[in-house]
Amino acid sequence: MKNFEKNVFVNCPFDDDYRQLLLSIVFTVKYLGYFPRLSLERADSAESRITKIVGLINESKFGIHDLSRIISKGKDEHYRMNMPFELGIDYGSKVLKGGQWETKQLLVLEKERYRYQKALSDLSGSDIKNHDDEPVKVVKVVRDWFVATESIRADSGNKIWSKFNEFNAYLYDQAVEIDGHDSVDELQVIEVLRHIDDWLV
Repeated sequence: MKNFEKNVFVNCPFDDDYRQLLLSIVFTVKYLGYFPRLSLERADSAESRITKIVGLINESKFGIHDLSRIISKGKDEHYRMNMPFELGIDYGSKVLKGGQWETKQLLVLEKERYRYQKALSDLSGSDIKNHDDEPVKVVKVVRDWFVATESIRADSGNKIWSKFNEFNAYLYDQAVEIDGHDSVDELQVIEVLRHIDDWLV
């Protein structure tokens, strides 16, 4: 399967409040030489969302799953169950499919340590990493996970964070000064991914 050993399924919110965390994750993944895979990468209306997600999970050795938005904020707001549901699919493929899928590696993120246990107690005892909604912390968590999981050598989390900030300055110049967007937030995530590729060359 093409790029299975380097593909990283990223399961996280895509709302504006999470955007900087998402970009921090995908930048770190790309900086380390891996390929982030997101459901946003394809926009075929004939393809159901779940079919797309299962395909991405099937093609990816790695999965990064952020459960930090499963808690409802308001009285009439429901839990956001997409993220734990997709984590369950990824975990199931690891333990049930056999073959290359047995080598899958999963990183589960949360905002606060142990908070997930109130909603997903089956994960008790798992090595969940918290990021406190801080992009710099999520960069370090993702970097350290790859170093431990893949036994790779990598720049420090501080250096990757510094590079991410350099990239953001470059992205502003490209998107606002050159391409004429009102702000970098107008860019689709898939566009940002292409800019990361250009900047890393």
